[in-house]
Amino acid sequence: MTATALLLLIESNTTGTGRQFARRARDLGIEPVLVSADPARYPYVAEDGLRTALTSTSNEAAVLATARKLAERAPIAGVTSSSEYYVATAAATAHRLGLPGPEADAVSACRDKYRQRRVLGALGVPVPRFVFAEDVDGAVRAAAELGHPVVLKPVQGSGSLGVRLCTNPAETAAHAAELTAAVVNERGVTVPRGLLVEQYARGTEYSVEVLGEDVVAVVRKHLGPLPDFVELGHDLPAVLHPAAEARIKDVAVRAVRALRLGWGAAHVELRKDGDEIRVIEVNPRLAGGMIPELVHRALGVDLVGAQVLAALGRPAAPASGPARSAAIRFLTAERPGVLADADASEAALSAARTAPGVVDATLYRAPGEQVAPAQDFRGRLGHVIAVTDDTAAGPAADRGRQELAAALDVRTTQKAAAL
Repeated sequence: MTATALLLLIESNTTGTGRQFARRARDLGIEPVLVSADPARYPYVAEDGLRTALTSTSNEAAVLATARKLAERAPIAGVTSSSEYYVATAAATAHRLGLPGPEADAVSACRDKYRQRRVLGALGVPVPRFVFAEDVDGAVRAAAELGHPVVLKPVQGSGSLGVRLCTNPAETAAHAAELTAAVVNERGVTVPRGLLVEQYARGTEYSVEVLGEDVVAVVRKHLGPLPDFVELGHDLPAVLHPAAEARIKDVAVRAVRALRLGWGAAHVELRKDGDEIRVIEVNPRLAGGMIPELVHRALGVDLVGAQVLAALGRPAAPASGPARSAAIRFLTAERPGVLADADASEAALSAARTAPGVVDATLYRAPGEQVAPAQDFRGRLGHVIAVTDDTAAGPAADRGRQELAAALDVRTTQKAAAL
């Protein structure tokens, strides 16, 4: 009897699509196996009975050895990851096993924001002015050269972790000291030395979701207050003038080509200020922030399924449905406090779920849990997704989403004395 083929999932993101990768594989008759250093960090693993392989995923050689050991008992059909931190490891492992995947060197280079910037700039893709700094003094000099305000960010990272706007030399020095002191990221993986100092790109932020070199969707992003860059919501469609949308798509595809990606999913973030469009960064993976869910609900396009098919060597144009409008708003705390008690939380969720247009309302935190204003994606407390039959996000849908966000905000109650 032939063993069921395996899809190796190298770690997972902690919110969003990780669980869906495994479910899509099972739907295709493939057994998903999570290769992880700590499977318990993902609650869905136990809930779904997902098979795991305990491995030091910060070590590519260890991942490859685990893959080869698994291959002794069942054929491996593909290797991929839903986590920004492990897409390069997944690509390298797939390459060593002779399986489908993106160009491993290209993915590794893309994850290094300084190398990515240099490639894009050299090939004429518009990016903010930037300088690499090795230490605090270098960051202060770079900021003086570029002119404040500047954005400081780690050379590698995800979810806006460590990304901050600095408006003067003192802020620049303080944040540079924080970034250069870090030796490992939130997953405990060693981070490269240095940081990126870049010109602050003003304007509205968008993302372009790309499969191969084909644009699937343009999404408008809503960001929280500076100096942080927390994504508080997304709208699809982005509601752009057709000519502006065409230019944004063109820049995104040029960026993907310049970075030698063009396989599977890419998430391209850009800013548009008047007629000026600049690439903020390119991620060689599916979008986070529930954007694949919005794309599925608004366009009927299953980005997760398409990525799994690509990893299995079965690329196919994803089916689409009638265009609708979809938006997500994330709940964050406006001040330190505690999440409302169970009865109040459930009442707010019930109110959100029954509001016109709402298809999903979810809390990530338990009642009574301490909360604080978000500095990155980890500070988000929950979300609400709304869908309408309109082909654009009209004023009525916007008002409904604002009402839902406000209804959720009241669940955060102040308890400063306890913090």
